[in-house]
Amino acid sequence: MSKKKQVFKPVKALPSFPEEEEKILEFWEKNDVFEKLRETRKGNQLFRWLEGPPTANGLPHIGHALTRAIKDVFLRHKSMHGFEVVPWVAGWDCHGLPVELEVEKTLGFTDKSEIEEFGLSNFNAECRKSVFKYVKEWQDMSRRIGFWLDFDNRYATLDENYVESVWWSIKEIYEKGLLYLGYKVVPYCPRCGTPLSSHEVGQGMMETTDPSVFVKFKALDFEDTYYLAWTTTPWTLISNVCLTLHPDIDYIQVEYNDEKLILAEAIAEKLIIDYTVLQKFKGKELEYNKYEQLFPFIVPEEEAFYITLADYVTIEDGSGIVHSAPAFGEDDAQIGRKYGLPVMNPVREDGTFSEDISDFAGLFVKDADSKIIQNLKDRGLLFKQGVYKHTYPFCYRCDGPLLYYSTETWYIEMSKMREQLVANNEKIRWQPAHLKNGRFGNFISEARDWALSRNRYWGTPLPIWICENNHRTVVGSLDELKDLYGKPLVDDFSLHRPWVDDITFDCPECEKTSTRVPYVIDCWYDAGSAPFAQYHYPFENKNLFNAHFPYDFITEAIDQTRGWFYTLLAISTVLFNKPAYLNCLTMGHTLDDKGKKMSKSKGNMIRTDDVIPKYGADAVRWFLYSYPTWNSVRVDPTQIYETMKKFILTLWNSYSFFVSNSNVDGFNLSTFDIPLQERTELDKWLISEVNYLIKSIDDALENMTVHVAVQAFENFVIDKFSNWYLRQSRRRFWKNQLDEDKKSAYITTYEVLVTLSKLLAPFIPFIAEQLHQNLVKELNP
Repeated sequence: MSKKKQVFKPVKALPSFPEEEEKILEFWEKNDVFEKLRETRKGNQLFRWLEGPPTANGLPHIGHALTRAIKDVFLRHKSMHGFEVVPWVAGWDCHGLPVELEVEKTLGFTDKSEIEEFGLSNFNAECRKSVFKYVKEWQDMSRRIGFWLDFDNRYATLDENYVESVWWSIKEIYEKGLLYLGYKVVPYCPRCGTPLSSHEVGQGMMETTDPSVFVKFKALDFEDTYYLAWTTTPWTLISNVCLTLHPDIDYIQVEYNDEKLILAEAIAEKLIIDYTVLQKFKGKELEYNKYEQLFPFIVPEEEAFYITLADYVTIEDGSGIVHSAPAFGEDDAQIGRKYGLPVMNPVREDGTFSEDISDFAGLFVKDADSKIIQNLKDRGLLFKQGVYKHTYPFCYRCDGPLLYYSTETWYIEMSKMREQLVANNEKIRWQPAHLKNGRFGNFISEARDWALSRNRYWGTPLPIWICENNHRTVVGSLDELKDLYGKPLVDDFSLHRPWVDDITFDCPECEKTSTRVPYVIDCWYDAGSAPFAQYHYPFENKNLFNAHFPYDFITEAIDQTRGWFYTLLAISTVLFNKPAYLNCLTMGHTLDDKGKKMSKSKGNMIRTDDVIPKYGADAVRWFLYSYPTWNSVRVDPTQIYETMKKFILTLWNSYSFFVSNSNVDGFNLSTFDIPLQERTELDKWLISEVNYLIKSIDDALENMTVHVAVQAFENFVIDKFSNWYLRQSRRRFWKNQLDEDKKSAYITTYEVLVTLSKLLAPFIPFIAEQLHQNLVKELNP
């Protein structure tokens, strides 16, 4: 007796999904499926997507898998709708502090001096190797999670063509009059030895506790009287040059515990009891009154140590009298400029006091706080001390506390571009929508000038040369540099340090020697230049860039509102007066099962290799899609399993049920094809529901709400298809006679499963491929 030929390949009741996925990966690669898909879409309507470039000098984890999975679902969906996704290539962020710090750690360095002893060319060579250290792991993770991406034609911010395009953009900004050299108080990382931009500072804010001290400054215009000032940074008292009062606040001179104090009237009862008011005056009446220098380590040439006025002084905290050190505070610096006060900065680049501060020389400023407080106490100048809990900026790269530090920095004058930034933001659709006029909108409406230069080594060199007469030459291309240099470049020349540092030329204005400024640029500027620099614009590919810009869609983590999302918009606004992107989906962070942020130091990092080999990439993807993309997700492996059991196994069981019964009854696509109008009401209802599902999925992805699509899938597959339709139809499948009713059940179930294989392909591509290969390709090889 001959064995009956089966219609479909038999389906295991409970397969090893990870093993099946590996077979699918092999099938895709063997048949060049991704490449063929892209080829078939060429010439179609474009869907323009830009990859936010990660740095591949660290191992990827589950959070990176989330970003890959979210991007993939939109790109596959658009491609399946016939769009040509462009450029659909990977990108690598290769410069900056993250790379340098990793190399320093590897080499055992603790400060910049060791880098210079090691040699800049040696150090940058190590950085160049480091940035691609884990590229294979990133590619493997992307491949295993099912993220289709062209790695062969990737862009990388260290490429010579990319750097040249960045140089072009900086010259453009300079010629627009928006690039200037300023000596300002900026957030400064003493560990990394470089200033940070305002959008970088926002990524490192943490709650911390600092000393809170009320200090007595001896008045020289009142007998035996002290001004009472408050600070949470005792180390800045060394550089105090004035005390700042509000012009219209009432201040009082009081007698308290046998001494006389001056402080704001409204704050007095919070600080002291049983005092006698001797005098009362407005702040403006005390302007220019003098006091005794608190720490006379530095004797300034300019006049100092007197009362100044400013409207920013409040009576919410402190004493209503603000100690001001123009070297270490933005408000202080403004007061200093207004009154012509000296800037006393005895703090070295590594955050330690110089030898001039004999009592505290060599101490890191934060470590000196306790000794300074003790000094004040010993001298009878400490009125009160405590602790103050507040939010303070830390370096988002090395976690060290930032100092507000006066230093020379090159700026892009973004404050002049606020109106254009806001106008271009109006053209962007945000998800969640509140970011448009909330977190992001507020940030750009108050955009500060961008501190562009970095006192570091591995990065795009700032292409500015200056002669002794302070004439500036901004170089915008390699050819321009060659023309200025006038000599052949060395064979291994690179648009990086130290090669560019060695280039000097005669100043075009005065013929004096011009040398390059010793800075690299903020690596966020590199990443924000990706829209044009990846094409080597404007030196080539102008038409390609114009066709692809602005991008239809980007998505990255929520912290990029003050990172990549901002720099993209800032640069595109300055250069092209357009937004770089039209739709932006923000992603939350991945947390451990206790809700804690994942980190290597805490040992709670979950890598994709920890979960995909157990549950499969589809299960991980579906789990991550189940939550609103912009919410943080607690990654609990048991929940991934529950997700697989709830949805994926339900889908698989429905598919298995159909295949096993079809093989018994000899399902035939042509002979079982009952017209829809002749099918049962139950069948018509299910087809109606699947059509509604199609629209629901399209709408959800159009609205950038992946979790809504997941809910629609689960509602249909679990409740309507499996629990209702298939249960109601079991007898139809199991009855002996192969009548119209049975065929109707078969063809309806078949059509639904085939439709699901297509709808689910962007979400869980491995299972979708299995369904498609077995249900469609087996019938039409």
